[in-house]
Amino acid sequence: MPDQPADPVVSAPRPASPLRLIAVGVVGGLLSGAFGVGGGIIMVPLLIVLAGFDQRRAAATSLAAIVPTAIVGSIAYFANGEVDLAAAGLVAVGGIGGSWIGAHLLRRLPIGWLRWGFIVLLLVVAVRLVIVPPDRAADPAELDLGIGIAYVGLGFVMGIAAGLFGIGGGLIMVPAFITLFGMGDLLAKGTSLAAMIPTSISGSIANIRGRMLVARDGLIVGAAATLAAIPGVALAFLLPPTVAAWLFAALLVAASVQLAVRAIRAGRSERS
Repeated sequence: MPDQPADPVVSAPRPASPLRLIAVGVVGGLLSGAFGVGGGIIMVPLLIVLAGFDQRRAAATSLAAIVPTAIVGSIAYFANGEVDLAAAGLVAVGGIGGSWIGAHLLRRLPIGWLRWGFIVLLLVVAVRLVIVPPDRAADPAELDLGIGIAYVGLGFVMGIAAGLFGIGGGLIMVPAFITLFGMGDLLAKGTSLAAMIPTSISGSIANIRGRMLVARDGLIVGAAATLAAIPGVALAFLLPPTVAAWLFAALLVAASVQLAVRAIRAGRSERS
């Protein structure tokens, strides 16, 4: 029998256009800096549409790009006194554990009703942000045992949702910090970015081990997103709280629409 040559070219993902990857990174970085989110809710569909990635590769690349973006963005917020490190650390602890459970549940649960419930939750949060815009000068709740446990619980819920729905933590953390813990919008955004750092690093390591991430793609998107995060943070400080709340609400609505499309497609494929 003739030797069968290895065929890494067939199995390896095709390289994407650097210009398209840069464009994705710029959009994601601006959103990350301006709203304290990872940017994945926008980067993932853009990577699929512009770069031709499948869902898994897009999600892995987006998560890797979040690592440097969150670091630079949180440093910029921290320099302006808008990061609560204790809250970020406690949320990250819960998020790491929750993400593992969410990924496990994703393989075992019929999650159709969970998806729609989460969509409704995002829309409710968007409406509340518009009706009751955050107070930039608000004083957050002082850290004690109960508040600390609540932060860990928030991270746990955030991690489960991320594992189940592929949603970045900022979409959950920022509204929760504002609504439940009394943070101003800038402090909520900076703390959200800081909390994303360990969870995004952990997830990216797992994706590298699982060979779902092409290092070159992650570096290009991450570099572009990191540079764009700096003017994004500046934009956050320039925008009045009411305008920022309206824009963030629009982002939540966009996320809800994207999740609804995924839920409808998933339902159709289950019935076929």
